Amino acid sequence: MTPQCACAPEQPCGRSDCPPSRCTGWEVELVGQSPRVGSLPELLCLEKIFPHWFPYSRALSGAEAVNALRPFYFAVHPDFFGQHPVEREINENSLKRLSVYLENLQKPGFKSLKPTQLTFYVRETDQSSSDGQEPFSTSGFRAVKFTLHTRDLLSTVLYILNSCSLSVEHIQSFNTNVHTQPLKEAKRMPDRPIKWDKSYYSFTGFKDPDEDLEQVSRVETTLTWQRSWGIAHRCSQLHSLSRLAQQNLETLKKAKGCTIIFTDRSGMSAVGHVMLGTMDVHHHWTKLFERLPSYFDLQRRLMILEDQISYLLGGIQVVYIEELQPVLTLEEYYSLLDVFYNRLLKSRILFHPRSLRGLQMILNSDRYVPSLHELGHFNIPTICDPANLQWFILTKAQQARENMKRKEELKVIENELIQASTKKFSLEKLYKEPSISSIQMVDCCKRLLEQSLPYLYGMHLCISHFYSVMQDGDLCIPWNWKNGEAIK
Repeated sequence: MTPQCACAPEQPCGRSDCPPSRCTGWEVELVGQSPRVGSLPELLCLEKIFPHWFPYSRALSGAEAVNALRPFYFAVHPDFFGQHPVEREINENSLKRLSVYLENLQKPGFKSLKPTQLTFYVRETDQSSSDGQEPFSTSGFRAVKFTLHTRDLLSTVLYILNSCSLSVEHIQSFNTNVHTQPLKEAKRMPDRPIKWDKSYYSFTGFKDPDEDLEQVSRVETTLTWQRSWGIAHRCSQLHSLSRLAQQNLETLKKAKGCTIIFTDRSGMSAVGHVMLGTMDVHHHWTKLFERLPSYFDLQRRLMILEDQISYLLGGIQVVYIEELQPVLTLEEYYSLLDVFYNRLLKSRILFHPRSLRGLQMILNSDRYVPSLHELGHFNIPTICDPANLQWFILTKAQQARENMKRKEELKVIENELIQASTKKFSLEKLYKEPSISSIQMVDCCKRLLEQSLPYLYGMHLCISHFYSVMQDGDLCIPWNWKNGEAIK
């Protein structure tokens, strides 16, 4: 029998195979081969059950924690318990306490948090399972109680999901994007190390863990630009961010794992990117970084709202496509979703559950009639008449699926044409602006390949809406160039 370990973070057990720095204080019961949180005699350290995740247990950012907990929020959100006021109130109070707990974990310099006992009523969802847990009631939910006494976001997320019998497989994708410890610290040798030859991974198709670690160690916060500014402009912006990091590094660390985009105004974008206004001073940037935990909380509520809308519309996915929609802040997009959601609730339109899974929709505040985009997603006005909306979606669903299939095929053709054009003209780089669609890019590349353009050798060519030469030397041409213009 495996030795028991129910040690708390402040009182490690002292076993040689349970280092004090790794002890989590969780009691975990093994039911068959599947980990379940409990308090029965068969106890193990959580590290033994999730060995591949724990080298990165300090690396999960606030934004990634929000994404990882999305199945949990969807299963316990109070709005799904409208006919059960007692359970709704319990979930509301527990979510508030959980939010405070997660925010405190992200505060710099915290040492430990008091144990927090939470109770949730969990709905039956696609990911939920009642194995080893209290079965679902006739109302479709069950009560789950657990106590948080964790010291980092990853272990907290894993504990919550396992307590509610929700899948944790998707969390591995987050671990490939974050890493805060040096590689040497992350490489912790197992009890019986096995070193496979590289040919083993090539033959089996399995991932080489050493290569994964090396890749993870190089991943940092992503920096990008909304516009095609010249290199001098970009260097100036990076210099400003560097000076801020020297003056207030702890505040800047809150953006670990986020995408930082230099743009016209500061805030958080609808897709969760940290926007730094290029005309703002350091004081505004600092305030923005300090507010990131509250933005992460709003992002969590926005994702729940998207899931609620999807639930009411038969499983259709609500997406935000930056290239096709106005640039919105997180607050603006949340307000747009909230207005649409409340209209849906009042209309009580009915779709068969999950009948529209695989389809997508975007919300528009400047439209009045729904439409189907050539790429397969629905354009839905915020103030659209619910009855007309239901009829339109149901009658266009099959066409939408066909359009989405063509979109995937078109993307393959686009990539092939980009590679062919790059090779024929010996271009250093061929790319397009975000506002250029795949259809436009395909048309442009096909016509380019009919030309003889030897003077493009070694150049950076950008497909845009106009002719220009950027400050760093990139040549821009419109996608619908005319034959005489493109070869001048």
